[in-house]
Amino acid sequence: MESTVRQPNLKVSRRIRSDFNRKKRNFLNYLLILPIFLYMVILFVIPLIIILAVSFFDPTFTLKNYAAFFSVPAYLIILKNTFVVSIEVTILCLILAYPVSYVLASVKGNLRSILLLFVLVPFWMSFIIRSFTWIVILQRQGVVNSILMGLHIIQSPLQLVGNQIGVIIGMVHVLLPFMILPLFNSIASIDPDLTKAAQSLGCRSFTNFLKIMLPLSIPGIVTGSLLVFIIALGYYITPQLLGGSSSTMISQLIVTEIGQQLNWGFGSAIAVVLLVCVSIVLVVFNRFLSADKVTFTI
Repeated sequence: MESTVRQPNLKVSRRIRSDFNRKKRNFLNYLLILPIFLYMVILFVIPLIIILAVSFFDPTFTLKNYAAFFSVPAYLIILKNTFVVSIEVTILCLILAYPVSYVLASVKGNLRSILLLFVLVPFWMSFIIRSFTWIVILQRQGVVNSILMGLHIIQSPLQLVGNQIGVIIGMVHVLLPFMILPLFNSIASIDPDLTKAAQSLGCRSFTNFLKIMLPLSIPGIVTGSLLVFIIALGYYITPQLLGGSSSTMISQLIVTEIGQQLNWGFGSAIAVVLLVCVSIVLVVFNRFLSADKVTFTI
């Protein structure tokens, strides 16, 4: 009878010890994520709440800041221009990045490491320095105009700075690595035996690319395009240095209203509009354009 009493007690103690260990592990897991949670709350959530509050209260609840933005055609043109430039930059980055990513995935060993180093080196340089470099290259007495005039292709210098052309060139240069890396990861994960099998069955190189490489690299295309497009929507440094009044983007308008005009309510409202636009892009992406929903057939 004594043994029958001890056996249930032993089971209860083991259960209690197991529950205690599980709760201890959960507590330690919470402690591990606590720093990043506090980081996100302090540097993201709280500022976002402040921006929302400033845009809607002055000092009581009002929609005048949003009404002022949507009632002025010039602001809507700036918003449209921001989307147009972001789309153009995304398309150009995709066109330029795909061949580079394909070559990176094709080579092996030290050569791949060296080529990847060239892709990553721009991350170690300041965006401001890179933008000023493009000013030197694209200005009327710069390298590009000097070469074109020396070859007698043009008679007078082209205006490549202070307009949308300079903005697009500079942003493509800055954002190109953000397209190359996802594409490289996607292409490198494709089994090379698939292309070899297609070639053995008489598939030509271009058809092989269209029917095998391109469809299987769609996850990298979608990820890189989304990443570049969202970054381009809120980009400030390059448009400010290389652009002009006709190529103003919404990030420049926010800085002008808050930093120069000290109009915090209106500037915050513009920031909220930009945030809503980015959120809509993400929702559309997740609903219709995620990698598992996009197909490519020929």
